[in-house]
Amino acid sequence: MPTPVNTVKIIDIAVTDLGAAIEFYRRLGLEFERDQYMPDDHAGCDLPNGLHLMLDTDAARSKITADWTPPKLGRIFLTLEYGTPAEVDATYAELVTAGVTSLQEPYDAPWGMRYATVADPSGNGVDLYATLA
Repeated sequence: MPTPVNTVKIIDIAVTDLGAAIEFYRRLGLEFERDQYMPDDHAGCDLPNGLHLMLDTDAARSKITADWTPPKLGRIFLTLEYGTPAEVDATYAELVTAGVTSLQEPYDAPWGMRYATVADPSGNGVDLYATLA
């Protein structure tokens, strides 16, 4: 039985030019703050209902997902939050066993999250994460 997702909390859009992307989304009324750890490669914006929109350059995505290369089509990653790191590992294992393509095996990220990435049937990245205790 699949592990239920706690919530869809983050939408991460991979961009080629962070400054241009920030300016574009500001024109839509969204205010982004650049990340203190990756100010040239990552910015975030809080949306209503607790949703968070992130912009990541190719360099930032490469730090999150090893061997990641920009897709020829869509550039959006859906990021799903789980309750525990063990749920990330279990969900990842279940998906890969079912034939889903792995983009990044689970690992403990330096920003305090257990992280893994798989591809949906169209090749779009789906991040699985949980906060480390």
